[in-house]
Amino acid sequence: METIILNQPMGFRTKFRGIMDMYSDRKTVTDYLNNHQGWFVRCASPMKVEPFSENGYTLTVGRYGAFGYEVEPQMSVILEPPMGEHYTMYSVTNPESGNDGYEVDYYSVMDIETISGDSIEVNDNYCLPPEITRINWELDLRVRVYFPKFIYKIPTNMIQSTGDRLLSQIVKQVSPRLSFKVQKDFHSHFDLPIPPKKSRTCEIVKQTNQSQWVA
Repeated sequence: METIILNQPMGFRTKFRGIMDMYSDRKTVTDYLNNHQGWFVRCASPMKVEPFSENGYTLTVGRYGAFGYEVEPQMSVILEPPMGEHYTMYSVTNPESGNDGYEVDYYSVMDIETISGDSIEVNDNYCLPPEITRINWELDLRVRVYFPKFIYKIPTNMIQSTGDRLLSQIVKQVSPRLSFKVQKDFHSHFDLPIPPKKSRTCEIVKQTNQSQWVA
Protein backbone atom coordinates (compact mmCIF):
# COMPACT_ATOMS: atom_id res chain seq x y z
CA MET A 1 0.00 0.00 0.00
CA GLU A 2 1.24 3.46 -0.90
CA THR A 3 2.30 5.58 2.06
CA ILE A 4 1.29 9.24 2.33
CA ILE A 5 3.47 11.64 4.25
CA LEU A 6 1.37 13.45 6.81
CA ASN A 7 0.37 16.99 5.91
CA GLN A 8 1.31 16.50 2.25
CA PRO A 9 -1.52 17.35 -0.17
CA MET A 10 -3.44 14.88 -2.30
CA GLY A 11 -4.49 15.73 -5.82
CA PHE A 12 -7.76 14.92 -7.59
CA ARG A 13 -8.73 15.46 -11.20
CA THR A 14 -11.68 15.22 -13.56
CA LYS A 15 -12.22 16.14 -17.22
CA PHE A 16 -15.51 16.78 -19.02
CA ARG A 17 -16.73 17.86 -22.43
CA GLY A 18 -20.09 18.73 -23.91
CA ILE A 19 -22.16 20.83 -26.28
CA MET A 20 -24.73 23.59 -25.95
CA ASP A 21 -26.94 24.59 -28.89
CA MET A 22 -28.12 28.15 -29.42
CA TYR A 23 -30.96 28.83 -31.87
CA SER A 24 -29.39 31.85 -33.54
CA ASP A 25 -26.55 32.91 -35.82
CA ARG A 26 -22.90 32.90 -34.76
CA LYS A 27 -22.54 36.68 -34.51
CA THR A 28 -25.52 37.02 -32.19
CA VAL A 29 -24.21 34.21 -29.99
CA THR A 30 -20.64 35.52 -29.85
CA ASP A 31 -21.84 39.06 -29.09
CA TYR A 32 -23.82 37.62 -26.19
CA LEU A 33 -20.90 35.56 -24.89
CA ASN A 34 -18.55 38.53 -25.13
CA ASN A 35 -20.86 40.54 -22.88
CA HIS A 36 -20.24 38.15 -19.98
CA GLN A 37 -20.61 40.90 -17.38
CA GLY A 38 -24.34 40.47 -17.92
CA TRP A 39 -25.06 36.77 -18.28
CA PHE A 40 -22.31 35.24 -16.12
CA VAL A 41 -23.57 36.54 -12.79
CA ARG A 42 -27.21 35.83 -13.65
CA CYS A 43 -26.55 32.28 -14.81
CA ALA A 44 -24.05 31.23 -12.14
CA SER A 45 -26.68 31.48 -9.37
CA PRO A 46 -27.10 29.86 -6.84
CA MET A 47 -23.32 29.97 -6.68
CA LYS A 48 -22.08 33.15 -5.05
CA VAL A 49 -20.32 35.33 -7.62
CA GLU A 50 -18.26 38.48 -7.14
CA PRO A 51 -16.39 40.46 -9.82
CA PHE A 52 -12.63 39.93 -9.83
CA SER A 53 -10.40 42.13 -11.98
CA GLU A 54 -11.58 43.33 -15.39
CA ASN A 55 -12.57 39.98 -16.89
CA GLY A 56 -12.83 37.73 -13.88
CA TYR A 57 -15.08 36.45 -11.13
CA THR A 58 -14.73 34.78 -7.77
CA LEU A 59 -17.13 31.87 -7.31
CA THR A 60 -18.17 30.04 -4.16
CA VAL A 61 -19.39 26.68 -5.40
CA GLY A 62 -21.04 25.21 -2.27
CA ARG A 63 -20.15 22.97 0.63
CA TYR A 64 -18.88 19.47 -0.11
CA GLY A 65 -17.10 16.78 1.86
CA ALA A 66 -16.36 13.15 2.67
CA PHE A 67 -14.99 11.14 5.59
CA GLY A 68 -16.19 13.82 8.01
CA TYR A 69 -14.15 16.58 6.35
CA GLU A 70 -15.88 19.42 4.49
CA VAL A 71 -14.76 22.44 2.48
CA GLU A 72 -16.58 25.27 0.72
CA PRO A 73 -14.64 25.55 -2.56
CA GLN A 74 -13.95 29.02 -3.86
CA MET A 75 -12.02 29.96 -6.96
CA SER A 76 -11.24 33.05 -9.00
CA VAL A 77 -11.41 32.69 -12.78
CA ILE A 78 -10.51 34.84 -15.76
CA LEU A 79 -12.50 34.84 -19.01
CA GLU A 80 -9.98 35.75 -21.67
CA PRO A 81 -11.17 37.88 -24.61
CA PRO A 82 -11.84 35.43 -27.45
CA MET A 83 -9.28 34.59 -30.09
CA GLY A 84 -11.51 34.37 -33.11
CA GLU A 85 -14.31 32.16 -31.80
CA HIS A 86 -12.17 30.31 -29.26
CA TYR A 87 -12.85 31.14 -25.61
CA THR A 88 -10.65 30.31 -22.63
CA MET A 89 -11.39 30.47 -18.90
CA TYR A 90 -8.88 29.55 -16.21
CA SER A 91 -8.35 29.90 -12.49
CA VAL A 92 -5.90 32.37 -10.97
CA THR A 93 -4.60 33.08 -7.50
CA ASN A 94 -6.64 35.63 -5.58
CA PRO A 95 -4.63 37.01 -2.64
CA GLU A 96 -7.84 38.13 -0.94
CA SER A 97 -9.30 34.63 -0.87
CA GLY A 98 -8.58 32.24 1.96
CA ASN A 99 -8.39 28.81 0.35
CA ASP A 100 -8.54 26.98 3.68
CA GLY A 101 -6.41 23.97 2.84
CA TYR A 102 -6.99 23.45 -0.88
CA GLU A 103 -5.85 24.69 -4.28
CA VAL A 104 -7.95 24.74 -7.45
CA ASP A 105 -6.64 24.54 -11.02
CA TYR A 106 -9.52 25.08 -13.46
CA TYR A 107 -9.15 25.33 -17.23
CA SER A 108 -11.94 25.33 -19.80
CA VAL A 109 -12.34 26.17 -23.47
CA MET A 110 -15.29 26.87 -25.75
CA ASP A 111 -15.36 26.76 -29.55
CA ILE A 112 -18.19 27.97 -31.78
CA GLU A 113 -19.46 26.26 -34.90
CA THR A 114 -22.42 26.56 -37.24
CA ILE A 115 -24.69 23.53 -37.65
CA SER A 116 -27.84 22.82 -39.65
CA GLY A 117 -31.12 23.62 -37.94
CA ASP A 118 -33.21 21.68 -40.45
CA SER A 119 -33.05 18.38 -38.59
CA ILE A 120 -33.95 19.80 -35.17
CA GLU A 121 -37.58 19.65 -34.14
CA VAL A 122 -39.20 22.45 -32.15
CA ASN A 123 -42.80 23.33 -31.45
CA ASP A 124 -45.29 23.83 -34.26
CA ASN A 125 -45.31 27.60 -33.85
CA TYR A 126 -41.64 28.13 -34.62
CA CYS A 127 -39.27 27.06 -37.38
CA LEU A 128 -35.53 27.15 -36.81
CA PRO A 129 -33.37 29.01 -39.32
CA PRO A 130 -31.34 26.86 -41.72
CA GLU A 131 -28.23 27.41 -39.59
CA ILE A 132 -27.87 27.63 -35.81
CA THR A 133 -24.90 27.80 -33.46
CA ARG A 134 -23.29 25.08 -31.38
CA ILE A 135 -20.91 25.70 -28.49
CA ASN A 136 -18.41 22.88 -27.92
CA TRP A 137 -16.79 23.01 -24.50
CA GLU A 138 -14.19 21.12 -22.49
CA LEU A 139 -12.98 21.51 -18.94
CA ASP A 140 -10.10 20.15 -16.91
CA LEU A 141 -10.49 20.51 -13.14
CA ARG A 142 -7.79 19.66 -10.62
CA VAL A 143 -7.94 20.15 -6.88
CA ARG A 144 -5.17 19.66 -4.35
CA VAL A 145 -6.28 19.23 -0.73
CA TYR A 146 -4.27 19.50 2.48
CA PHE A 147 -6.24 17.14 4.68
CA PRO A 148 -6.16 17.10 8.48
CA LYS A 149 -4.08 14.26 9.91
CA PHE A 150 -7.02 11.97 10.76
CA ILE A 151 -7.90 11.62 7.07
CA TYR A 152 -4.53 10.03 6.30
CA LYS A 153 -5.45 7.04 8.46
CA ILE A 154 -7.79 6.01 5.63
CA PRO A 155 -6.26 3.85 2.85
CA THR A 156 -4.75 5.92 0.07
CA ASN A 157 -6.73 4.31 -2.75
CA MET A 158 -10.00 4.96 -0.91
CA ILE A 159 -9.17 8.65 -0.44
CA GLN A 160 -8.12 8.93 -4.09
CA SER A 161 -11.18 7.23 -5.57
CA THR A 162 -13.59 9.09 -3.30
CA GLY A 163 -12.00 12.44 -4.08
CA ASP A 164 -12.00 11.87 -7.85
CA ARG A 165 -15.61 10.70 -7.70
CA LEU A 166 -16.71 13.66 -5.59
CA LEU A 167 -15.02 16.08 -7.97
CA SER A 168 -16.87 14.52 -10.91
CA GLN A 169 -20.17 14.71 -9.02
CA ILE A 170 -19.66 18.43 -8.44
CA VAL A 171 -19.13 19.03 -12.17
CA LYS A 172 -22.15 16.87 -13.05
CA GLN A 173 -24.25 18.96 -10.70
CA VAL A 174 -22.98 22.42 -11.60
CA SER A 175 -22.26 22.23 -15.35
CA PRO A 176 -25.68 21.09 -16.70
CA ARG A 177 -27.42 23.63 -14.50
CA LEU A 178 -25.16 26.40 -15.79
CA SER A 179 -25.68 25.33 -19.41
CA PHE A 180 -29.45 25.36 -19.01
CA LYS A 181 -29.41 28.79 -17.41
CA VAL A 182 -27.23 30.22 -20.19
CA GLN A 183 -29.55 28.77 -22.82
CA LYS A 184 -32.61 30.08 -21.01
CA ASP A 185 -31.09 33.53 -20.52
CA PHE A 186 -30.04 33.83 -24.16
CA HIS A 187 -33.21 32.49 -25.77
CA SER A 188 -35.54 34.42 -23.48
CA HIS A 189 -33.68 37.64 -24.27
CA PHE A 190 -34.18 37.14 -28.02
CA ASP A 191 -37.69 35.68 -27.69
CA LEU A 192 -36.59 32.28 -29.01
CA PRO A 193 -37.81 28.83 -27.95
CA ILE A 194 -35.68 27.35 -25.18
CA PRO A 195 -33.83 24.27 -26.49
CA PRO A 196 -34.71 20.87 -24.98
CA LYS A 197 -32.48 18.88 -22.68
CA LYS A 198 -30.93 16.91 -25.56
CA SER A 199 -29.46 20.15 -26.93
CA ARG A 200 -26.87 20.22 -24.12
CA THR A 201 -24.57 17.44 -23.03
CA CYS A 202 -22.05 16.88 -20.26
CA GLU A 203 -19.91 13.76 -20.36
CA ILE A 204 -16.83 12.70 -18.48
CA VAL A 205 -13.60 12.18 -20.40
CA LYS A 206 -12.10 8.94 -19.17
CA GLN A 207 -8.46 9.13 -18.25
CA THR A 208 -6.00 6.29 -18.55
CA ASN A 209 -4.07 7.46 -15.50
CA GLN A 210 -5.94 8.65 -12.42
CA SER A 211 -2.81 9.09 -10.35
CA GLN A 212 -2.35 11.87 -7.89
CA TRP A 213 -1.89 15.32 -9.33
CA VAL A 214 1.29 17.03 -8.29
CA ALA A 215 1.79 20.52 -9.71
